[in-house]
Amino acid sequence: MGTIYDLAKITGFSITTVSKALNNYSDVSEKTKAKIVQAAADMGYLPNAHAQSLSTKRSWTIGVMFSEAHGVGMMHPFFNAIIESFRKATEQQGYDLIFASRNLRNRDMSYLEHFRHRAVDGIVVICSDQMDQHVQELIQSTIPIVVVDMDSTDCSVVFSDNLTGGELAVNHLYQLGHRLIAHIAGDTTTDAGSARIEGYKQAMGHLGLPIPDEYIVSGGFFSVEEGKQAMQELLALPERPTAVFVAGDQMAIGAIDAIHEVGLRIPEDLSVVGYDDIELAKFITPKLTTVRQDTDTIGQHAANLLIEQIVNKKRVMTTDIIPVDLIVRQSTGPVKA
Repeated sequence: MGTIYDLAKITGFSITTVSKALNNYSDVSEKTKAKIVQAAADMGYLPNAHAQSLSTKRSWTIGVMFSEAHGVGMMHPFFNAIIESFRKATEQQGYDLIFASRNLRNRDMSYLEHFRHRAVDGIVVICSDQMDQHVQELIQSTIPIVVVDMDSTDCSVVFSDNLTGGELAVNHLYQLGHRLIAHIAGDTTTDAGSARIEGYKQAMGHLGLPIPDEYIVSGGFFSVEEGKQAMQELLALPERPTAVFVAGDQMAIGAIDAIHEVGLRIPEDLSVVGYDDIELAKFITPKLTTVRQDTDTIGQHAANLLIEQIVNKKRVMTTDIIPVDLIVRQSTGPVKA
């Protein structure tokens, strides 16, 4: 491992500039910071954490919490992709991540107490549940915070344009000639679930399409099993839909399994649109048409918002809505005549 003097020599910048870049001072350009941080990583240079903390009054750590009210964590491909993007963006700026342990409650310590004990500079919360009391406690604290996948006026938030996503799915199916379009909804206690069902309803209304009560089926909290069960309910209807918009790719995978089990073909007999564009979506049979959430941009924007608060020592309330795209693959096709 080299020294800061070696790093200055390699990059061609002064020791002062190198030090400021590593400590994320605002008077060093982002281009210069990136070059110095990359060179430091290449040569294995790590500044003394204790000295860095004393000089900057920061710990250079960020706390990460997953809302667990519905058992969601890094196992979900969507949230996993976001935290990976967030990690890369914050790591480039010199920060390490600390993940809150699931065993905190057994030690009579709240997430907020844990993060204060670890002296984190800021917190990112990956959450879909506004009612989670641990999330609310963090939001009401004075620590810089950004929440992903939830809308709130009390802190900085980053989430996808789920309303538009629902509309994109329905409009695509309508353009293929479908008029009997059902919806397998995600948990409506989550912002994502409620926004996607609202997008579905708005699009159906604008197109003048009726929504029978039985055409909206709950898929629970976005699991494969719950998606399959919801699809089985739709398949048992006297007037079966010709197309289904499913509020999550994992639920859509379950729905496709249910359709195959009764001997129907996709998309010849039923078209299916998912949501998220998880990695598996392009490998299942048929390849899944889905609404893509830009996890790279979500993670990067969350990192930028949080670091801005840390550097400026001021919490901000910002809503950052990330656009979505429809990815057309093989699970949708024209309605059968």
